Amino acid sequence: MEKLNIRKDDTVQVISGEDAGKKGKVLRVARKERKAIVEGVNLVKKHKKSRKQGEQSGIITMEALIAVSNLMLVCPKCGQPTRVSHTKTENKSVRVCKKCGEMIAR
Repeated sequence: MEKLNIRKDDTVQVISGEDAGKKGKVLRVARKERKAIVEGVNLVKKHKKSRKQGEQSGIITMEALIAVSNLMLVCPKCGQPTRVSHTKTENKSVRVCKKCGEMIAR
């Protein structure tokens, strides 16, 4: 399986689609599908029926999966969306910002 540049709790920016330009925090990554759920991005409405007595039913708004190819990692140091390179240091693969050269920590 190919390595993804995006991990959980990263800040990303949407580069294409309806939500282009929006920034958000990655909540979950589906590696096999190469998709991610980003906070406040790709919102869909879901009709929910109550299953138990006292449970809320109705139309809820939730985040849906978005393709990783439509997301770009935002560097924590320079604050700009950037491409990522992978380098090995001390037998660990580390992500490096292409714009400022800073290592992006886990």
